[in-house]
Amino acid sequence: MFAKINSSYLYGISGVGVEVECDVSSYGLPSFSIVGLGDNAIKESKDRVKSALKNLDYNYFNHPITINLAPADMKKEGSHFDLPIAISILKAQGVIERNTDDFLILGELSLDGTLRSVTGVLSMVEYAAINNINKIILPKGNVEEAALIPEVEVYGFSSLLEVISFLRGDEIFSPYIRDYESRAEQSVLYEADFKDVRGQFQARRAAEISASGMHNFIMIGSPGSGKTMIARRMPSILPPMTLQESLESTKIHSVAGLIKDSGSLIKKRPFISPHHTSSNIAIIGGGSKASPGNVSLASGGILFLDEMLEFSRSVLEVLRQPMEDRYVTIARAGRTVTYPAKFMLIGAMNPCPCGYLGDSRKQCTCTQNMIERYRAKLSGPMLDRIDLISKVEAVEYKDLMDIKEGESSDIIRERVIKAHEIQNMRFKDENILFNSEMNESMVRKYCILEDDALKTMETAMNKYNISARSYSKILKTSRTIADMAESDKIKKIHILEALSMKLPDNQL
Repeated sequence: MFAKINSSYLYGISGVGVEVECDVSSYGLPSFSIVGLGDNAIKESKDRVKSALKNLDYNYFNHPITINLAPADMKKEGSHFDLPIAISILKAQGVIERNTDDFLILGELSLDGTLRSVTGVLSMVEYAAINNINKIILPKGNVEEAALIPEVEVYGFSSLLEVISFLRGDEIFSPYIRDYESRAEQSVLYEADFKDVRGQFQARRAAEISASGMHNFIMIGSPGSGKTMIARRMPSILPPMTLQESLESTKIHSVAGLIKDSGSLIKKRPFISPHHTSSNIAIIGGGSKASPGNVSLASGGILFLDEMLEFSRSVLEVLRQPMEDRYVTIARAGRTVTYPAKFMLIGAMNPCPCGYLGDSRKQCTCTQNMIERYRAKLSGPMLDRIDLISKVEAVEYKDLMDIKEGESSDIIRERVIKAHEIQNMRFKDENILFNSEMNESMVRKYCILEDDALKTMETAMNKYNISARSYSKILKTSRTIADMAESDKIKKIHILEALSMKLPDNQL
């Protein structure tokens, strides 16, 4: 007796189809085996499935049972194969006669037959929709997340017994209906607002330019000058996420098991701030399951490195490839997965080990050798990948009380949205969204300089020995500044502002 059930597994953030095949032989000694390159969680499914079925008085384990997860040459992970394995056994034994070809089934079983929620559901349901499998059976705890894909009918159940009753036709269950309108009306609220930042006009301007073109941005200043305060308010001036960005970010967090409210799309741009003791694997991703790291969790938003030079040099260097390519590839035994890494890097660092070099309030105690060793942690190639560098001067207490509160995030965000709209129109046929994503051919095509701007750029190139990558970064930043001024061409003033936030003698 043979039966086949559709299921899926995760490959990176994409769902891949799996056929759960069950063969129950009439001859031979009792056995229960699962083949098809399953991990330990799948191998342990035998005990969970066996106990769940026995506790529901379905004891069919006095015959040889073989489960195959096809295709058999791809390594598979996850406990969500419990439910399709149990249903395939019942179907092979004739308990369920219904045609299940239009169903995709997912779910982890408890020993008493209760269904437990699983991770990565959004990606697997998306696979079903793409491949015309229009009905999903899964645990009730996952229905909200699954229903984010409107092309499929989602059936949520709390136990294996309910699934059996539904497939046998003993009970009628209706598909879950998601209230899209009320969900769409939910607005994104930010607790932190830029109006709290008093003074710091140079850093605020750099932050707005960074947000307008999604440029990488570093702030340098003494402790307490407001670097972290500015960084934590950056998400509040970024435009709302597009539906595509929200789905991609939600899939990444679902794969990582970080979706707290399974019914909600991630609408806030991610703000990921790892501790400076984080390892390479925590930042980039990996481990035995090749899980996404901080660079992927921050995709579509911000990766903030507070006390940037306290991170190990190897961690900073490993960021170079995803900053350039906007994706990260993780190779592990038996599998290689690729995750998005479309993040904007924001760094905050002190000017020296003690933190008070150039501070008017406190004298620096560092020697020149200490300062040079400290700054050497940020290599030239890494610094090349930074678009904007801004000094953040400490504000005196008496001045802090006199300065009016700054512009609110709402006002700044309106200007940022206008700049993004200009870029979206420009790149509508280029498969990118922002100036920071331009390749070299796009830079030549879209970064048109006026004559005096061109002369200024040539002078800077010769005087400061600017690298080709830094040259490209300056042009991209200038293009963003020109967009903010609604200028078709890049003018001298735009080049000068971009140079002032990039030249080495002004910063490190």
